[in-house]
Amino acid sequence: MTATPGPRRRESYADRRERRAAVDDPAVVLEAAARFLEVRARSVAEVRRRLTTNGYRPELVDGAIARMTELGMLDDAAFAQAWVESRDRSRPRGERAIRVELSQKGLERAVIDEVLTKRRDGSLGSDDPDRVVDPDAPRVSADRAAAERLITKHARSLARVADPRQRRARAYALLARNGFDPETCRDVAASVDRGATGIDTAEDAGGSDSEA
Repeated sequence: MTATPGPRRRESYADRRERRAAVDDPAVVLEAAARFLEVRARSVAEVRRRLTTNGYRPELVDGAIARMTELGMLDDAAFAQAWVESRDRSRPRGERAIRVELSQKGLERAVIDEVLTKRRDGSLGSDDPDRVVDPDAPRVSADRAAAERLITKHARSLARVADPRQRRARAYALLARNGFDPETCRDVAASVDRGATGIDTAEDAGGSDSEA
């Protein structure tokens, strides 16, 4: 009677690292890096950390990163700009919080300083052909504009707070949690009862209420 083979042993994390450490084909490491970029853009440090953690040899990791940089698949400056623009568009954060996020992505301080300077002076995204700038519009700081957008996203939940002082306190806490400086938190939170951010009625459209 032929013996039935047992279940195949699952490869352990240590086994996978050992197998990858034995790889000597640069194309294999390059392919692994490309797969990591399929979900979203990454910083150089993120790709290096992923490949190194997976067990690939340092010299092959360096080669893969150099090749992807040559191909334009890795660009920390472009990554930082896209990250900040995405935050300002869909998940507003203060400069302090954005700086922490970019640092956690492994970006160098000079790259972070450059993109945040562009955000402050209004030149971020200036190369976007679809960007429309109204020269007569009053100048509002990037953090102030982002704070107002965040408050507007949570307009509905804030409007349900009947007591004006509690409503302002809740708006202040929301802004502080998202990295805005105390002055911006205070000014924008105070505006919720003046209609400056359009949240003084329950009919205003708002975003998710979970973070307010």
